[in-house]
Amino acid sequence: MPIKAKGFKNSKAGTYLSIGSTAFGAISVVKQARMARKDSDMLRLVDAAVSAAAIVTGLALLYRELKKLGDDDVLLG
Repeated sequence: MPIKAKGFKNSKAGTYLSIGSTAFGAISVVKQARMARKDSDMLRLVDAAVSAAAIVTGLALLYRELKKLGDDDVLLG
């Protein structure tokens, strides 16, 4: 039986993994925006903009969670 990683979601490693996966999702949003601009599809462009805003918000929330965990990383201040 697999052992569950209790508290992984609220750990530094879990938060870093969430940041990475959220940032990885930005690649598809960029591709979507480029395709929408190429095809002059305003609805897809709006969808890409809303998705990008959701990604930025998600990254900001994860960053805040990382700060709460008291990360000693120099880059985070």
